[in-house]
Parts: sequence; structure tokens; C-alpha cells
Amino acid sequence: MITDGFLFLGVLLAMAGVIVYVERRKQYALFRYVPGFVMLYLGAAALNTAGVFGDSESIETVGSGVQDALLPAMILLLLFRCDVRKIVRLGPKLLLTFAVTAVSIVIGFIVSYLIFQGLLDEGSWRGLAALSASWTGGSANMVAVQGILEAPENIFGHVLIVDTIVYSLWLLVMFSSVAFSDRFNRWTKADTSHLDVHAAADTEDEARPIDLASLMTLIAFSLFVSAIAWQIGGVLPEIGIVVTGTTWTILIVSVLGLIIGSTRLGKTAGSTEVATIMLYVIIGIIASGSDFSSIAEAPLYLLAGLVVVIVHGLIMAIYAKLTRTELFSIAVASTANIGGVASAPVVAGAFNRQLVPVGVLFALIGAFGGTFVGLLTGQILAVL
Repeated sequence: MITDGFLFLGVLLAMAGVIVYVERRKQYALFRYVPGFVMLYLGAAALNTAGVFGDSESIETVGSGVQDALLPAMILLLLFRCDVRKIVRLGPKLLLTFAVTAVSIVIGFIVSYLIFQGLLDEGSWRGLAALSASWTGGSANMVAVQGILEAPENIFGHVLIVDTIVYSLWLLVMFSSVAFSDRFNRWTKADTSHLDVHAAADTEDEARPIDLASLMTLIAFSLFVSAIAWQIGGVLPEIGIVVTGTTWTILIVSVLGLIIGSTRLGKTAGSTEVATIMLYVIIGIIASGSDFSSIAEAPLYLLAGLVVVIVHGLIMAIYAKLTRTELFSIAVASTANIGGVASAPVVAGAFNRQLVPVGVLFALIGAFGGTFVGLLTGQILAVL
């Protein structure tokens, strides 16, 4: 059992290094369908489930500290050379997609509650309403709705387990969907020309050599900005339960990243590579907290949660087919709702780093609206 934080981080980095080497050098067919970061997610989650990662203060401190440091830095680098004007040209359809995603999740909770209502605990609707706030906003929204509706502690404990497990599984599905985006887009007959413009912009960096100066500039600057953003975010006033220090930090690096994108610094070679390294570390840390053995503690609530995401997935697939929407918008909108501000930009970056602002925007919209959506869901479930 690993209880030392430094060893824990070393194991994750070693796993990531091996996976990246095999993926880039060996060209195995498996990686055409399962990206390397998905393999890392599965491997780290499996080790944690098997008890390799112990429950120690050292691991928690190192893991959360590294993740807090790298997440803003990664978002900043992913926003380098991002043309905001092209994002604006994507039009109102992105907002429609996000709205449909939130509505589909609410419908999923209604369908799931109707199926399991007679089997769940009395007052289970209160816990499910809190869970719906989390899946359309974030953990802060979940706690807020739990406090407002006074969900019983035992039920709230069950939905916390469901939140962790189903979120982990859904995040895995979203990461894996990157490999099937072309096939999905052909099925929906989606027009991806606006995404191709951003992808073409990435190729401009290929001609620029990555040297020590560029790597040092990117690493030092991004981590410095991350540290400053956390300091500023920590002293800015919190507004309600949604606008917290973390929210301010993500907003700061996002705005700064967009500004830098129009400067010469934004064209520094290697931003993609450095951001990708950070992406692997963050995914490994997130996955190391996934423990699928807790599935036995709340099987009915877990099934109810799975029904929610299945209904959500079906509705979004139908929506994509009818409106000819590409998989990127669907996946990022879904992750922004179910995952939140920490995972939506990561999934967006996995598809196309030029579109990270869409993930940030979606997640922030969800953070503001999740509480109200959760209360609305609770009101609907209460009268069923």
C-alpha cells in the first residue's frame, strides 16, 4: 500500500510516461479507439480500487496540491493562441446545446424516479434533487440544495457515492468518445468546418521548434500565473455558494489566457505538449480517487443514477441527429453539467485545445444555474 505522497505522484507519472511512450512510439491499434489518457484513468482507478493507494494525509495533500497548481496552469496554456472571434462565430447553437443538456438531465431524474420510486427510501427525492444540482452545476450546488431541502444524511451519503462513481464512469465515456468523434459526426451529418478552422490553427506551431527557452517560459509562466490567480481568487469576495475562490481563479486564468492568445507569447512553441503533460497528471490524480468497490453500498441509488445518464445520453443523441450537432459540443456540454469546471475544459482540450473556452463557459453557466435546476427538479419529484 502506497501512503507516501511523493511515491504516489511518482507512480502516476511513471504510468503516464509508459502509456504515452507506447501510444506514440508503438502505434498499437488499441490506441485508435482508447486514448492514452483513458488508459491512465482506468489504470489509476484500478490501482485505487485494489487498495494500492492508501488513505493517507500525505497522498491527499500532494494530490490536491498538485491538481490545484496544474489545473489553472493547464487551462491557461490551452487557451494560448485561441481566437475568441472564432468562438463567437460558433453562434447561439452552443448555448442551445447546453440548455438541452441540462433539460435532458432533469428528464433523466424524472424517469429514474418514476422507475425506482417504490424501491427507494422515503424522502429519496430530496437526495436526488441534490444530485441533480451537482449534475447540472457542481458540488457546491449539491450541498446548497441538500441544505435547503434538508435531505436525510443517509440518503445524502448514498447520492454522494453515486455522484462519485457515475461521474467517474461518465467522464471515462466522454474521454473515450474523442476517438469516435469522426464516426459520430458522419452519423449526425454534422458540419464541423468551424472546428476544422481551429484545428488548422494548431498546425502553425508544428514549424516552430520547441527549445529550452520555450519550455522554460511556458512552465514557469503558467505555474506563476496559477499561483498568483489562486492568491487573488482567495481574497476576492465570495458571492453566494457558487462564486468561490476556485471560481475566481478559473475566471482569472481564462480571461488572461484569452488576452495572451492575441499576443506573441501566445505563439510560443510547445504549449500543447506542456498542457498535455499537465492533463495526464490531472487525470491520474482524479482517477486515483475513484473506487468502484463502493458500488455495493447503494445499488438502487446507483442504478437510479445510471438510468439518469442513459436517458440523458439518448436524448442528446437524438438532439444531435435532429440538429446535426457535432460530438464536441455534446460531450463538452454534458461534461460541464455532470463534471463541472474542473473537467469540462479538460474534455474540451482533449477534442481541440482551441475550444477550451467553450468548456469554461459551459461549466461556469452550470455553476450559476445548478442550484436552481436542482430545486426545480426537487419540486417536480416531490409531486410525483
